[in-house]
Amino acid sequence: MLIRMLVTLLTLSYPFLVYWGLQRFDVLALLPVLIVVLLLRWLVGGHKRDRLVIIVSALGVLIITLLWDAHRGLKFYPVLVNLGLLLVFGSSLFASQTVVERLARIKEPELPPEGVCYTRKVTQVWCLFFVFNATVSMATMLWASDKVWALYNGLIAYLFIGLILALEWIVRQRVRGRV
Repeated sequence: MLIRMLVTLLTLSYPFLVYWGLQRFDVLALLPVLIVVLLLRWLVGGHKRDRLVIIVSALGVLIITLLWDAHRGLKFYPVLVNLGLLLVFGSSLFASQTVVERLARIKEPELPPEGVCYTRKVTQVWCLFFVFNATVSMATMLWASDKVWALYNGLIAYLFIGLILALEWIVRQRVRGRV
């Protein structure tokens, strides 16, 4: 449990660790930090698709590092995370249950058909968000300063996630009130 919390905190603070590290160390010295984050995520991640996202993220960072440089490779990680989440959520739209439906069924195992339809729409909203977020993350990687990159990927993107969660909760309360 403690290790899982540490890995989550490390993952969430990754943009700020990179920004701080780029100010103090050679960029090549920071690549092991990303490797440690990915290795820890691999160790605590239990699902096959989670591990696939980790492998794809590591390969993506390696490819960007080899094609461009280590600086961009480090900053490409949030793009890959968003694309990985898009893949997980988007592929669930073609499965018998979406990711959001599976989460909803934890609390409400007998989800009515209206609830299933609603969770499908919420999954689609998350897919749109991941496309948007990956695009903005890529733009900050390519054209913004390290400071702007860290601010967007380490704070603003999380605020957007919180906003979506809050809005979805409000909408869900209204939808449930009508049922």
